[in-house]
Amino acid sequence: MAAAMELRCWGGDWGLPSVHSECLIVLAYAKFSRAEVSVCPIDWTWKTLTATVPELLCGDSAVQDPAQILNFLRKQRFNADFELTARQGADTMAYIALLEEKLQPALLHTFWVDAENYANLTRPWFASRSPFPLNFVVPCRHANNALSRILLTKGEAPLNRINEVEGKIYSDAKECLNLLSYRLGAANCFFGNSPTSLDAFVFGFLAPLHKASLPSSSLQSHLRQLDNLTRFCDTILAVYFSSDQPCPPTPVQETMDANLQKLTQLVNKESNLIEKMDDNLRSSPQHKPHRPDPKPGLALERNSTPA
Repeated sequence: MAAAMELRCWGGDWGLPSVHSECLIVLAYAKFSRAEVSVCPIDWTWKTLTATVPELLCGDSAVQDPAQILNFLRKQRFNADFELTARQGADTMAYIALLEEKLQPALLHTFWVDAENYANLTRPWFASRSPFPLNFVVPCRHANNALSRILLTKGEAPLNRINEVEGKIYSDAKECLNLLSYRLGAANCFFGNSPTSLDAFVFGFLAPLHKASLPSSSLQSHLRQLDNLTRFCDTILAVYFSSDQPCPPTPVQETMDANLQKLTQLVNKESNLIEKMDDNLRSSPQHKPHRPDPKPGLALERNSTPA
C-alpha cells in the first residue's frame, strides 16, 4: 500500500485553489496525473513564516520545489508526460526554462514589488492569512525575497537597480506570453489532447495573473488580450478544480429568514406542549375542582332530631 501524500501550500482565493504560482503547478500536475494528494494549507499557522512551499510529504520523505515534486510523483507512477515523444519532452524543458527566466521575474515584480499592487492586494491578503504577530512579518519577508531574486537574476550591471530593471523584465514577459499564445494556438493543451507538466507550469504562472484583481498591471492587461491563454486557464479550472471550490456563503437575508423560521417552530412546539400538559391536568381525577365542606353549624342542624 502506497504511503499517503500530503501537500503543504498556500490557500486559495480569487477562484483559484491556491494563490501561489508554484503551489498551483503541483496542484495542477497532481490533478493531471490523478495522484491522490491531500492538501494542507499553511494559512493561520506559524508555518507561514518558516515553511518553504510547496512541500510534499510522503512517509519519511519531504520534497520541495515544483520540479523535484513532479519528479517524485513520476517515480510513484503518477506521470502525466508518459505519452510525450523525446522531441516533446525536450520542448517541455525548454519552455519551462523560458517561463522561469522571462515570465517569473515579472510576476514577482507585479505582486511583490509594485507599490500599488503590494499595498492594496498582496500584502493585505498574506497578512490576513497569517497569525499575529506574523501578519506584520510574513508579507515583508516575501517582498524582500522577491526583490532580491529579481536583482540577482536580472540586476546585472549596468541594470543594477529595480527601476532600471523594470522595463526589461516586463518586455521579456510580454514576449514570453506572445510566444506561449502562438504555441498554444486553438488547442486546449500544448501537446495533444491531455495536459502535461508544461500545461501545469503555464497554468501555475498565468492563473494568478489572470484572476487577481490587480489595481495596476500592464502585464495583466496584455494577458487578457490573448484570449487563448485566458481560455486555457478557465478550462483547467472548470475541468479539474470546479468541485474543489468552496460553497458560496448564504446571503444574510436568507440566514435571517431561516433563523426566524426555526424560532417560530420552536415557539409553536412549546405552546403545543403546554396545552397538552393543561389538558392532562384537567382530565386527571386527582386534580378535579375541590368543593368546600358546608359550615359545621349547618351540618349539626341537619343531623339533629327533635327531643
